[in-house]
Amino acid sequence: MEHEISITEQTERKVTDTKSVPFGKIPTEHMFIAEYKNGDWQNAQVVPFHDLTLSPLALCLHYGQTVFEGMKAFAMEDGRINIFRIDKHYDRFTKSLQRLCMPPVPKKLFINAIHRLVQLDSDWVPREADGSLYIRPFMIATEDRIGIKVSDEYLFMVVCSPAFQYYTKPLRVKVETNYVRAANGGTGTAKCGGNYGGALYPTQLAKDAGYDQVLWTDSTHHEFIEESGTMNAMFCIDNVLITPQLTGTILDGVTRDSLLTIAKEKGITIEEREISYNELIRAFDNGKRVEAFGAGTAAVVAPIEIIAIGHKEFKCYTEPDAIMYQLQKELLNIRKGIVPDTHNWNYVLPLNP
Repeated sequence: MEHEISITEQTERKVTDTKSVPFGKIPTEHMFIAEYKNGDWQNAQVVPFHDLTLSPLALCLHYGQTVFEGMKAFAMEDGRINIFRIDKHYDRFTKSLQRLCMPPVPKKLFINAIHRLVQLDSDWVPREADGSLYIRPFMIATEDRIGIKVSDEYLFMVVCSPAFQYYTKPLRVKVETNYVRAANGGTGTAKCGGNYGGALYPTQLAKDAGYDQVLWTDSTHHEFIEESGTMNAMFCIDNVLITPQLTGTILDGVTRDSLLTIAKEKGITIEEREISYNELIRAFDNGKRVEAFGAGTAAVVAPIEIIAIGHKEFKCYTEPDAIMYQLQKELLNIRKGIVPDTHNWNYVLPLNP
């Protein structure tokens, strides 16, 4: 079924200095919203940003049917706007919805919704080299009923906010060997709210101890690295790029996939495999050059300076010639249209007339 999108424009434009806007605090003027009722999507519209009205009985408030994506749009060298890897984000969003027993959004509706919203609020896309427009598609269960069941009604929405560097300095992280982010058979590969809520307490404990984030380990042995905070974890040991292979507990990161693709093209040796914190200890003790970083949409590449394993801290390589910075620069050049996009990653909007 064709889903027409109506547009109601905000008459007053509120764009000011996007550089001074804290990440995720100030939305653009508009948002997209569509309702799922009676087995179909309806009332698809771009409207001025406003608060929602939900019943206190809405199932999302009680049983966790909430799924989201994180995407970015970039200002290109020629003035056009690029929505990065919209197809892969759609595929991951769809897989997350399936895991949470939520109805899929038709791909054409997903793409058109983001296209129309970003185009309308294109003035919010920062022109600075380190700026982007963060795009948050999400879905919540809205059927008003207490009682554990799959909801019959949903809202699919998209909101946007300007974004700059997520972390302003290299991170200090702590290897977490008590709490776990995800277990086999769980929802580790889905971007659902519960995964993030469950991570808050151990992350806060790490912050109280003087660290910025945690390095999650597996739920069976509490030894093998899985993710870094809310990012995929990546390491360069003696110029070999190592990252945990995708399992049922690790999110299929779009930035991770992009960086691995770029690394292969640059001739960098890549290993997708288990990596134990004991392997990291041996590498540090043997004087090897160890780079560690998180990879994610919000942070892109977040260098890690210190890894705490038990009661000992180890210092990682973060000098300007690090491989992670080379990969980050190449990725940015693709997004900005500085180098050719040979992978069809860029969804480029036409220039506004």
